[in-house]
Amino acid sequence: MGRLLSAHRAAVLAIVCLQLVQTTAGLMLPTLNAAVIDDGIVAGNTPLILRLGGWMAGIAALQVAAAVAAGYLGAVVAMKIGHRLRSDLFTRVQHFSSQDVGTFGAPSLVTRATNDVIQIQNLALLAFTMLAAAPASFLGGIVLAAHQDLPLSGIVAAVIPLLAAVMVLIVRRLIPLYRQGQELLERIGRVLREQIIGANVIRGFVRQDHEIRRFDAANKDLTRNNLASALLVARMNPLIMVVVNLSSVAVVWFGGHRIEAGEMRLGALTAFIAYILQILIAIMMAMYVFTTAPRAAVCAERIQAVLDTEPSIAGPSIAGPSRDGLPVAAPAAVEFRGVSFAYPGAEAPVLSDISFTAAPGSTTAIVGATGSGKTTLLNLLPRFLDPTAGSITLGGQDIRSLPLGALRERMSLVPQHSYLFSGSVADNLRIGGPAATDAELWGALDTAQAEDFVRRLPGGLDAPVSQGGTNFSGGQRQRLCIARALLRQAPVYLFDDSFSALDYVTDRRLRAALDSLLAPATVLIVAERVSTIERADQILVLEDGLLAARGSHAELMESSRTYREIAASQLVLEESP
Repeated sequence: MGRLLSAHRAAVLAIVCLQLVQTTAGLMLPTLNAAVIDDGIVAGNTPLILRLGGWMAGIAALQVAAAVAAGYLGAVVAMKIGHRLRSDLFTRVQHFSSQDVGTFGAPSLVTRATNDVIQIQNLALLAFTMLAAAPASFLGGIVLAAHQDLPLSGIVAAVIPLLAAVMVLIVRRLIPLYRQGQELLERIGRVLREQIIGANVIRGFVRQDHEIRRFDAANKDLTRNNLASALLVARMNPLIMVVVNLSSVAVVWFGGHRIEAGEMRLGALTAFIAYILQILIAIMMAMYVFTTAPRAAVCAERIQAVLDTEPSIAGPSIAGPSRDGLPVAAPAAVEFRGVSFAYPGAEAPVLSDISFTAAPGSTTAIVGATGSGKTTLLNLLPRFLDPTAGSITLGGQDIRSLPLGALRERMSLVPQHSYLFSGSVADNLRIGGPAATDAELWGALDTAQAEDFVRRLPGGLDAPVSQGGTNFSGGQRQRLCIARALLRQAPVYLFDDSFSALDYVTDRRLRAALDSLLAPATVLIVAERVSTIERADQILVLEDGLLAARGSHAELMESSRTYREIAASQLVLEESP
């Protein structure tokens, strides 16, 4: 927070000055009012009344102007603080690896970037509203109240410790409630997200009632927590009003006796009442800040935890896409040398001692049973994960010596889960080629066997895409993702089970189109279908994280039992009517 405030130092200083002007003006008015009563009205001095009344009107106008200006600047700075926090959080998360994201959890990161930032923003807005006004009103009110009548100031001395004790008790109970509340908010967000994303699974297994009860339990826990904290805050208002009203009664009671005894004037009593109200209002303002601060403090801790987390995968500090002097589009061989990988805390590695070379202009396919480590192996190349042993080189350079941006600019990826972003078809395709023309988009769609269905869409390239691409079938999403990858024109292409949702005819046409287009590139394909990769230059067979066999389709059909079993099972499926 200090770093954010220093970035707006001039605005904060202006807010302080404006609030001091506002408070000073407010403190002057009761004294002038006392002079109007005692020296003007009681004495019948009309010119003095008019002169002091004019001064009071001018001071009141200045007070209003300063308050409006301070409120405006405070709102601007508070909103900018929220903007900066959201931007910093988003930027930090963008550099996180999959493991880093998993450490916090997606629902937690969303909550921290939205609700937690809003809580800090609200505290900043509240604080800027009374940054200087509350302490200035408090101290100035005490001094001027004592100046009006020192003996009567004993009431103020008795009230302040009482209000301070109430504030401390409430804040101490609020902090754990607010911390628990943020965790419960994350929980309800996680449950809701799972129920929305897994809606078809829930309906398919007729688990709606169970999920309703699960959500209801999370909702009730959050409601109980919010109710407990709200009741604590709600108790503060009547306690303050009781103290304020009793203080006012005591001031009038004792002040009346002092006026009757000739020890105090009427105007001084009205000024004293005004000052004690200003003191109590300043305390109330501070209490509102202190009851809001615990939740914001918890949120700040959670946000700081994200900002303090260094990405587990980071490139060298030297930036730029060609640190090694190799052009981004130059052909590059990929080599794995004794690569192993294990997830943190796992009992056994996912991959063990993997070594192979994929040359430019060749296709390397990776097959194996589910859980054999195929996707993990592919994710090591763009450094979504880092190997726990061994090394990977691209064009003779260790990939860990390249800036992440430079490394990933040389690769084009079609992920296992075909994900599209909300927007239009053209918007999604241009993620792969931001400067691509419409003609180039249509060319990529034609190669990916997606041109026909896109042309049938209302709007064609401008047809809307919902979040995740849920308004398209699985095969359509895969073809759009392939077209997006082809627009990258990278020297290395990674296809992670990218043809599984296509029918066999479309699969064959697509592979034929890719063979000519990607001829100069280094291509790595993770596939379930043997027919997709039977023409690959080399096929790697993974079994329990080990490289069980390597060779062409013909060679593996003779030498690898595992590969023969995979191929035989799929040939039966292809030949069946």
